[in-house]
Amino acid sequence: MNKTIRRASVFCLLLVLALLVRVTWVQAYQGQALADDKHNRRNLIGQYENPLGSIIVGGEAITGSEKTGGKDFGYKRAYVDGPLYAPVTGYNSQAYGTSMLEGVYKNVLNGSDSRLKTVMDMLTNKRAAPGNVLTTIDKDVQKAAYDALQGKQGAAVAIDPATGEILAVVNNPSFDPGSISGANDQKAWDALSADKGKAMENVALRKPQAPGSTFKLVTLAAAIENGLVTDIDQPTGIPDPYTIPGTRTALPSEAGSAACNNASVRTALRLSCNNVFAELASKLGQDKMRATAEKLGFNTQIDTPVRTNPPSKYPSKKMSVDQVAQTGIGQFDVQATPLQMAMVTAAIENGGKLVAPHMVSEVTDANGNVLESFRNPKSQQVMKEKTASMIRDAMRTVAAEGGGKPAQVPGAEVGGKTGTAQRGVKNSLAPLAWFTSYGKANGKQIAVAVVIENSDTDRSEIGGGKLAAPIAQKMMQAWLKK
Repeated sequence: MNKTIRRASVFCLLLVLALLVRVTWVQAYQGQALADDKHNRRNLIGQYENPLGSIIVGGEAITGSEKTGGKDFGYKRAYVDGPLYAPVTGYNSQAYGTSMLEGVYKNVLNGSDSRLKTVMDMLTNKRAAPGNVLTTIDKDVQKAAYDALQGKQGAAVAIDPATGEILAVVNNPSFDPGSISGANDQKAWDALSADKGKAMENVALRKPQAPGSTFKLVTLAAAIENGLVTDIDQPTGIPDPYTIPGTRTALPSEAGSAACNNASVRTALRLSCNNVFAELASKLGQDKMRATAEKLGFNTQIDTPVRTNPPSKYPSKKMSVDQVAQTGIGQFDVQATPLQMAMVTAAIENGGKLVAPHMVSEVTDANGNVLESFRNPKSQQVMKEKTASMIRDAMRTVAAEGGGKPAQVPGAEVGGKTGTAQRGVKNSLAPLAWFTSYGKANGKQIAVAVVIENSDTDRSEIGGGKLAAPIAQKMMQAWLKK
C-alpha cells in the first residue's frame, strides 16, 4: 500500500474512533444532563403532554387542565376562581413559566419529580402520574377577604395562631392566571405587566411597607420583655408635647397632647400615642428593638413555602437616636408585609409562641401517599407568656373602646391595633391604612393583618380603623362562626 494512502487510512480510522468515543461519552455521561436541560423544548412539551396535578383548597381542586388541540402541548393549566386564589397558586404558563405554589411544586404537579416514579416508570423511563398540593387555605376566610377588598387596593393575611396554618392570602387588584396559561397569550401578559406588574404583585407576602402604628405591638413587647414596662395601667411619665430625641422636631399624636400626656401604655395603645412608643424605643435602643423584631420574623426570609422575598425589615445599619425613636412607631426604615404583622399578632394570641406559618399541609402522589407533610411545624417561644397576656389585654381595649371597634365579632374575644403609615417624599402619597387583630371563640382562634394602599376615601379620612378593621372583622367572623 502506498505510504500516503496508508497515512490517510490511519487518519480516517482515528477520526472514526474519536467520533465513537464522543458518541459514547454523550450517551453514557451527558445524555441525562442534556435531557434535563431547561432549554430542551422536549421537556416543556412533556410537562403539558398530560393533565397536571391539582392544588387543593378544602378538599376541592382549584386548578385543573384543559385540552389545547395544539400539536406541541396537549394540555394547559386551568383555574377555578383564578383571581380569588392567584396569590396562592400563582400562574403556570407555557410561555412565561411559573410562580408561587405552581413554581415551588412545579415538578410534583407535572409528574417529573423523582419521588413520584414507580418501578415501572423507572424501567420504561415514563413520566410519572402527577402529584397534588393540599393547602391550608380556608375558602370562607379567603372569600370574605376578597369580597371585602373590592374597591380598594390592598392585601390581607390570616393565620391560625395555634397551628401556623395560613387561612387566607388575598390581594386586590388580582389577576386570572388562566389568561396567561397558554403558549400564545402575549396580549394578556402585556396587560398584566403594565403599571410595573401591579396586578401580579403579591403585596400580602412580598411587598414590605411601613407598618405604622401596628408596629407598636413589637415596641411594647420589647419594652415589657426588657423590664421597661411592668404595668400597662401605670402612667408612663412621658410628656406630650414630645420632641423626638436628638432633634427639635415635635412628634404629634392624632389624639392630641392632652390625651397622650403621661398616658399609660393601655391608653397609649388605644389612642395610638406616638410620644409613648417613640420614647420607649429610644430608651430600649436599636439592639433590643431589633432583637425583639427578629424573634418575631423580621430580617428573615419566611418560606410558606412561597418565599417572602424581600423579607420584612427592622434596620440593622447603625441608626441615630431620633431614627430609633421613629422605628418605635413603625416609621423610618421599618418595613413589614401583612404576613409579618399577622405573625406578630399570632404570637401574641398564642401565649408568646410563634408557630412557623405555612400554606401547605401535605404534598402527595397521585394515590394520596404523602411525599411532604407540614402538619408538625416548628415553633419558638418568642416572648414570655405574661408579656403576651399584657399585650392582649391592651389590644382588647383598642377593639372595645378605640379605633378597632369595627373589628368586633359578636360572642368572640377580639383584640386589635390600628395603624396609619406616612409614605412618599414629604408624605406626597396617600397613607397606608393598617389593622392587625386576633379573635377567638368556641376553641378557635385567628390572627389577621390587613393593609389598604389606596381607596376612594378622602385623605383626611384614611385610617386603619375605618378602612382595614372592617375587612379584618369579616375574615375573623368567617372563621370563628363556623
